[in-house]
Amino acid sequence: MEVIAFPRTEQGSGASRRLRRAGQTPGIVYGGTEAPVNVALDHNALFHALKKEAFHSSILDMKVGDKTEKVVLRDFQVHAYKQLVLHVDFQRVDPNQKLHVKVPLHFINGEISPVVKLSGGVISHVLNELDVSCLPKDLPEFIEVDLSGMTDGGSFHVNDLKLPAGVTAVHAKDNPTIATATIPRGAKTAEGEGEAK
Repeated sequence: MEVIAFPRTEQGSGASRRLRRAGQTPGIVYGGTEAPVNVALDHNALFHALKKEAFHSSILDMKVGDKTEKVVLRDFQVHAYKQLVLHVDFQRVDPNQKLHVKVPLHFINGEISPVVKLSGGVISHVLNELDVSCLPKDLPEFIEVDLSGMTDGGSFHVNDLKLPAGVTAVHAKDNPTIATATIPRGAKTAEGEGEAK
């Protein structure tokens, strides 16, 4: 994905307010061996890009003037109640250095799992993204979580994931829970009543 930014020389809250009034969002690009660079981005283009999941977990080509460099989105601030992006941070990517980023989880096959199909159970998603470490070339856009084996009282942990080659989970030692399966009490009661008759 390509991001077009413009060099920004003026700094401070007054300059940032003027930028926002002009339909632009102030930002910064940092990391690597070069000094941080203040930039401005078109607000509407950025606002729509932030709605795309891939924008948050992909290597982006940022064009500033006639120079293009690889970056990842690191942080952004949004106004408390207006649809307004106040500031955005990007980090330069070194192809030979591992990244530590959050990648979205995509849950599949929950509806065919035994707990849902046979028992009318519910699968709760505990995590929706995962901290991973990998080289930029190995960064996945998302990670699939196959829930087809979930049973009542069962849970799916980080160590149960099939991670892409070159990708490691940052908190694998703690083995956090990703999803849990339960059968609602009402469903059990209804079954019990049926048996009593």
